[in-house]
Amino acid sequence: MSRPLPPGAEARLAREHNVWLCTLRADGSAHVTPVWFVYDGGTWWVGCDGHSVKVRNVLADARVSLALEDGTAPVVAEGLTRVHRDAFPERIVAAFAGKYGGWDVRHRPRPDAERVLLEIPVSRWLLTGAAQ
Repeated sequence: MSRPLPPGAEARLAREHNVWLCTLRADGSAHVTPVWFVYDGGTWWVGCDGHSVKVRNVLADARVSLALEDGTAPVVAEGLTRVHRDAFPERIVAAFAGKYGGWDVRHRPRPDAERVLLEIPVSRWLLTGAAQ
């Protein structure tokens, strides 16, 4: 079970726009990308292209790490990813729209594109806003 977050870390998760998502390639090397996210009750949500490297990686190995961009007060978590291809939770769709100026996480930029939603419950907090 993960430890509770301090109030300052919770506020940053609501406010900050980017998180670095680290997935694992088939050869075990890291693939790190900045992504938009919503944090809701112990779970990170990330919308992305269903054909992206990050999605291919998590389908093969669900383990990920996430880190907010600020290295002075790091917030870093680990979790196991679930991929949603449809039926995105409405509260999460609304949360993305509220956080990112009306952006619809379900929006497909091309007719042949597929949108997926990554659900990443925190299994462990590595850092919660204070350098160690």
